[in-house]
Formats: sequence, C-alpha cells, structure tokens
Amino acid sequence: MDLRQCIIGFDLWHLALPVVSARDHGIGRVEGTCEVVVLRLTAEGGAQGFGEASPWSVFTGTPEASYAALDRYLRPLVQGRRVGNRAAIMADAARAVAHCTEAKAALESALLDLAGHITCQPVWALIGGKCRDTIPLSCSIANPDFDADIALMQRLREDKVGLIKLKTGFKDHAFDIMRLERIAQDFPEFRVRVDYNQGLEPEQAIPQVLDVARFKPDFIEQPVRHHHFDVMARLRNVTDVPLLADESVFGPEDMVRAAREGICDGVSVKIMKAGGLTRGQTVARMAAANGMTAYGGDMFETGLAHLAGTHMIAATPEITLGCEFYQATYYLKEDILETPFQVRDGQVVVPNGPGLGARPDVGKLDHYNVRRAS
Repeated sequence: MDLRQCIIGFDLWHLALPVVSARDHGIGRVEGTCEVVVLRLTAEGGAQGFGEASPWSVFTGTPEASYAALDRYLRPLVQGRRVGNRAAIMADAARAVAHCTEAKAALESALLDLAGHITCQPVWALIGGKCRDTIPLSCSIANPDFDADIALMQRLREDKVGLIKLKTGFKDHAFDIMRLERIAQDFPEFRVRVDYNQGLEPEQAIPQVLDVARFKPDFIEQPVRHHHFDVMARLRNVTDVPLLADESVFGPEDMVRAAREGICDGVSVKIMKAGGLTRGQTVARMAAANGMTAYGGDMFETGLAHLAGTHMIAATPEITLGCEFYQATYYLKEDILETPFQVRDGQVVVPNGPGLGARPDVGKLDHYNVRRAS
C-alpha cells in the first residue's frame, strides 16, 4: 500500500500490430499495421504498471520519437523515483522533452496503473472519482471500400452500437454525400457524426460543410488544417450544426486560444494529444467553462490505451459525447490485453479493478515487438 516505493524497472516494447483493413482520413491513411509503444514500470515491491503511446506520424508524431523520448529522455527522470511522486515526475517530463505528448501519456498511464495496483484502487479513483459506469461507444467509418463499411455497420447494429462517425474529405465530396445518403436510408437508427480530419482546403470548406450539414449530424469535426483558426471561426458562424475541434486543440494551451477566438462548439479530448489523463481532464474542464461540449477521442490504439481513456472519461463529467474506443474490438486483428476490452450493448464498461483494470499479455508484446529496451 506504500506509494513511497521506488521505481526500479522501466521496459519498452515497440509494436507493429496488424489491422483488418485500410482506413482513410483527411490527412492520411493507415494500412497493414499500426504501431504503438508500450511501457512497463516496476516498483521495488514487485507491482507493475503499464502505459501506451499511440502516435500517428501525420498527426501527433512517430513511434520512433515516442520510443526515443521514453528510452533516452524520460527514463532517467523515472528510475529511482517514488511511485507517489507522479505530479513531480510529469512536471519534469514536460520540461525534459518538447512535444512527444504520446510518450508523456504512456508515462502517466503507467504511473497511475502502478499506483492503483499498489493501493488496490482503480485509476478513476486516483484522478477524481467515478461519475459514470458506462460510456457510449462511437465507431468510425473510414474504409475506402464502402461496401466493407456497410458490413461493419451491420455488425455494429447487431452489437447495439448507436453512434458512428463518418470520416470525410479523403476522396471527393460526391463520395461523402453518397455515403451520408446511404447511411440515412439504410441505417436510420444510427446517430451520425462527421469528421474531416483537416481534409478540406479553406476555399472548399464553407459550401461543402453546409452541404453536409443538411444531414443534421451531431457535429462536424475539424474541416480544415489545424492552424486555420480564422476559417474554423467562420464555419462555426455559418452553420447550426456544432463544430468540433480536434487537431486545433492538443492541450490546455490551445484550448485558451480556441475559446478566445471562438473556433468551435466542442473539442475532442485525447490523452495522446494532451500528454496524459490529467491534462486531458483540464482541456475538458476548460471547454465546459466556456460553454463547450467534449468527447473522448482516440488515436490508433490498443485496449491498453483505451483503458486509460476510459478511466479519464469515467472521472470527468464534462466529457458528455461518448468515446471512440473501438479499435481493440473492431479494427485490430488481435488486441494485446490478456482479457478483452469490455464493450457491452454499445457501451464501454468502466473497470472497477485495481489500476487500469486489465493487463497486456507479455507474450503478445514479445510476438509483435519490433524492438525492445529494458
């Protein structure tokens, strides 16, 4: 039960995990595999904690950068430190290496998981306490082969998933409208969100966003590049559909500007962007303080990172629009957890066990490993 124990072990795996299909987004494609970095911390009493860095080169960074940040720059800040010194360790990590938010998210997740196992508490109890037992699951529709996505939506219907997010802007506007019409006709029970992932040029944005808004999605997310704050503000003023920011808002620093310049009605909160659960909670609370909504987004993650995001949302009442933790169930050919990431009747189930509530299978880590450091 003693968080004064020192951290004596720091192990890394760089994994390449097979996925079931190609996925197109406005800024890039994922195909074949997705790559993540897994961190394991060990305390002197033998307890272990795990965290995951889930980067994407066109968005947050590269797995090589996450691996190097953890192995070279963050390892010396962690080994020999007390488990209970999480806040000080994370403050030191923020100063030790610029950016590399995914590496910092992995570090905080592992520290929280480790502390939870030592104290026999779930992570949500360590970051504010639980406000919900389940979280509505949204699954993204992004296959360039739309027939394959129709099969996926039929599976989602059977699994009672009620939210989908259509990825737009990676092909042409006619393709986007065709898919929206087909979904409205064949899957009227789904609540639909739309996400451009920065896929529109500024001169295209207003007419195409207004055309999509006719379908009354829950929200339209990040139509243009992250730095086009002026275009985002104009788009927000011309449509009644809520406009959400993703790539424009990484952490609390961006949230200040987003609120000041009025670029969005809500924000995607991702621990990989924010640099950890604590900073993700801060973004959500800042959004709420400025009259905005928030939802739990993700990167290309395994169930391990999903668990960290689940605990963050469970302890953050300001995140009200559900989560996108679908990859472990619907996109990876095989997840890395020992027990399946829990989704029941279209809802992510918040774990109540110690730490994150589940562990990676070390045999799977070794099987999918590209390189490892201890």
